[in-house]
Amino acid sequence: MAALCTQHSSPTPSLSFIAIALLLFTLSTGCASRSWADEAFPVVKILVTYHSSSGNTERMAEAVVEGARSVPNTVVVLRRVNLVTAEDLFSSDAVIVGSPVYWSNMSGEVKTFFDNWQFKFGVFPEFKMKNKVGAAFATGGQVSSGKEVTMLTILAAMLGNQMIVVSGGGAFGASATTEGDSPGIDKNELADARALGQRVADVAKLISRASAK
Repeated sequence: MAALCTQHSSPTPSLSFIAIALLLFTLSTGCASRSWADEAFPVVKILVTYHSSSGNTERMAEAVVEGARSVPNTVVVLRRVNLVTAEDLFSSDAVIVGSPVYWSNMSGEVKTFFDNWQFKFGVFPEFKMKNKVGAAFATGGQVSSGKEVTMLTILAAMLGNQMIVVSGGGAFGASATTEGDSPGIDKNELADARALGQRVADVAKLISRASAK
């Protein structure tokens, strides 16, 4: 009879059951976090393209790439203008174009690149570059040698394609003076190029996030 009077305690969950429950909770919350992060910070692709004979514009382009890659979830493609394909162009969320100054304007190679948007890639009449982000950078031998004009003509070509143009590193983009008292590319000019790349990546991400809603 004494055995009938023993107390009955509530069953204790086994350790294995607790471990499984914790694992499921961790996995579910982890997936939710990744899903939120993917939505909040979409991956964007940036095309950085340039023409360079002396290597100065190429060095600026590399700094632009560095700045863009400093922004999380950013994929950057670096191409010379004559090697850009239709896939490079149309799959990008942003395009940053760099040119040396030739007679106070963009080089012939960069102008041909823009002409090829229609003659080779057929951007019109669908405006296939519409709402992509665009930016420019330039290098020139002298302090006043047409760098701003060069960047403005690059931005004008982008505006004609209904792109969203931004500046960074300077009023119209990043630029460098490469002769006289400032030979080559100095650390301040490289910093401006990185700032341009970073700003383009930030703006492209904002637009991509808004478009996805």
